[in-house]
Amino acid sequence: MANIKCFIGTVYGGAEALAEQLKPIAEKQGHDLSLFNPGTVADFIESDVILVITSTTGQGDIPYELESLYLALESEFPTMQNKPFAVIAMGDSSYGDTFCGAGEKFRELLLSLQGSEAVAMLKIDATENYDPAPVALPWFNTFLTALN
Repeated sequence: MANIKCFIGTVYGGAEALAEQLKPIAEKQGHDLSLFNPGTVADFIESDVILVITSTTGQGDIPYELESLYLALESEFPTMQNKPFAVIAMGDSSYGDTFCGAGEKFRELLLSLQGSEAVAMLKIDATENYDPAPVALPWFNTFLTALN
């Protein structure tokens, strides 16, 4: 099946915990899901499928660790040539226009790198869903199905 590389941006550990919950689900369906926090451009290039799980910090900013990968990708601009990707964005809707801003930024970058969005980005609002797993699990199964 697919070699999925998951790039994580976390502030308090929520995005990383979610990624760890998704890993056995992917493996049960025959996919390899490798977790990177933050990962390198080489890791990015070597994947069959990209998954980004990121929280949002500040005013729509990408968490520090993942920001380094974002900036490297922006600088080196390795084209994805329709490689499938998906983004899970975590945020707080009380921030208004910057809600899930990190995920939005990463999604836009992946589209500009000529990636192919496998499923629509999932936005998880921390004010409504303290535990992101119940929201993310059905979406993740849809994502895995889209890869088959």
